[in-house]
Amino acid sequence: MRLATLRHHGRTHAARRDGDSYVLLPHTDVGTLLKDPDWRRLAERDTGARVPVSEVDYATLVPHPNKIICLGLNYASHIREMGRDTPEYPTLFAKYDGALVGARDDIVLPAVSERVDWEAELGFVVGRTARHVHRDEASHHVAGYTIVNDVTARDWQRRTREFLSGKTFESTTPVGPELVTADELDADDARPDLEIRCEVDGEVMQRSRTADLLFGVADILSYVSDIITLHPGDLIATGTPGGVGDGRDPQVYLKPGQVLRTVVEGLGELRNTCVAEPT
Repeated sequence: MRLATLRHHGRTHAARRDGDSYVLLPHTDVGTLLKDPDWRRLAERDTGARVPVSEVDYATLVPHPNKIICLGLNYASHIREMGRDTPEYPTLFAKYDGALVGARDDIVLPAVSERVDWEAELGFVVGRTARHVHRDEASHHVAGYTIVNDVTARDWQRRTREFLSGKTFESTTPVGPELVTADELDADDARPDLEIRCEVDGEVMQRSRTADLLFGVADILSYVSDIITLHPGDLIATGTPGGVGDGRDPQVYLKPGQVLRTVVEGLGELRNTCVAEPT
């Protein structure tokens, strides 16, 4: 199953992909749908107006998750380019929902930053409440997979030892276009092996495979569930591979007018234009 949150006639709707169109569902967004324990059956059963794929306006996939949890330093290639030691445990940080935008929305480059960078990531969304979940059971708590670009203001990230300030500027983090359930992918639920790629104005900056994650999906969900209860609709971004602008020589950062394209095999793509923040 493929689900999305669409803007339609001034409102948002959860929607189910059906060939070359989406069927609107009686829920305001995918996050609201997932709060029903019977969400899968409801999404398969419910029928509403149809919107052609060619005409859709994607909102961010889960507009108001209870938690947005992100991983840093989770690919060996990225660890090397950033000059960091391989972590023994997952490196976690958070975002707030004001950072989230849709799959085709503009990315707003913060006026106070001169070093805004890209980070293509596999994301997943929690589908069942999870607390102290063993990694062997973790896949049962994953609703599906999506694409995230953890756009980062590197100068603000490095103001302190904590990542948060560089990671959650408003309207910087595209998520979507769809939530794709595991049965749609020919991949291992615990550690999907999918190509991940990021392009800036058509130039490939990052290319890797999600099988190269240091901590896989099951590891992450199990670890986080030992810290805090995960709820349906929570969004987790699994980290980025090598090829970020900050790790290049010379360093390269995003500029207004550039188009950032983020692709994960089987999940679709994000395509976002960078714009300057109005001052």
